[in-house]
Amino acid sequence: MAPRALWKGSISFGLVTVPISLVSATEPRETLAFNLLHRKDLSRIVEKRFCIKEDVEVRWTDVVKGYQYAKDQYVVVTDEDFARVRVPATQTFDIRRFVPAADVEDLYFNSPYYVVPQGKSAVKAYALLRDALRATGRLAIGTIVLRQREHLAALEPVDAALVLTTMRYAHEIRRQKDLDLPAAGKGWGDSEMKLARQLVDALSGDWAPAEYRDTYSDALRKMIRAKVDGKEPAAAEQPEPARVTDLMEALRRSLEKRPRKLAKATARRRNGRKAAVA
Repeated sequence: MAPRALWKGSISFGLVTVPISLVSATEPRETLAFNLLHRKDLSRIVEKRFCIKEDVEVRWTDVVKGYQYAKDQYVVVTDEDFARVRVPATQTFDIRRFVPAADVEDLYFNSPYYVVPQGKSAVKAYALLRDALRATGRLAIGTIVLRQREHLAALEPVDAALVLTTMRYAHEIRRQKDLDLPAAGKGWGDSEMKLARQLVDALSGDWAPAEYRDTYSDALRKMIRAKVDGKEPAAAEQPEPARVTDLMEALRRSLEKRPRKLAKATARRRNGRKAAVA
C-alpha cells in the first residue's frame, strides 16, 4: 500500500512550479512501552494534577497554559493567542538559494521527507530539478510551512528521489567556541597519525545499513519474554574493557586484534588498487 501523503503543494524556483506531495522518509519503529505500577499489587499508577498552592486536584477544564517571564510570574496564553501568531499555511516550498552541499554541516538537518511528483505535468520538471542538483552538487534551501510552523528546509537528490529535510536554524545550534575542544591538526605525533590511518583503513567498508540493529531493544524483548514465561533472564555478558593508557600501544594492539574479515577486505582493496594501477 502506498504511504499516505503528509503534505501537498508545490516547489517553486524562478518561474518554475512543480506540484508535489511529501511522504515521511522514515517509518515509526515498534517501541517498548512501560507503565508505572504499584509494587504491592501491580496496579496502574494514575498521575493527577495538583495545585501546589491550594493542594487540591485540578480538573482539565481549569488548566491553562502560562509563560514564565520572571520568577513565579506568569502570563496566560490562550488558544486564540496562538491562532493570532500562527504562520499562514502556504502550500509552496519556496527555494531561496542553491548552496554547495558540502558547505552544510549534518547537525543542521532534522526530519527527512520523500518528495513525490503529482501528475504527469510535474514529472519532467521534477526530474530536471533532481538531476540539476546532482550535477551541480548543490542543495536547494528554502522555507515550508508544516503543522502551522515555518521550517527551514533543504532539498537534495537521493538516488531516484528528491528528499526534503527540515533543518535547524542557526540560533538553535550550540556554538563550538563555548566548548573546551583541542585545536585541529595539533596534539598528536606523525607516528600516531600513521597508525590511526592504518586502523581507519582496516575498519573501512561499504555503507550497509541493514548490518546494524538495535541490539539493546532485541535483548530487552528477550528478557521480557523470559520473565513472561516464568524464567530467570540470563545476564548479558559484558566484555572487559582493555586498559591501555599509552596511545601508540593502544593503536598497535587494535591493529593486531582487528577481525580477520576486515583484514581480508583490506587486502582485497589493496590488491584492487594495485591491479588498477597496473
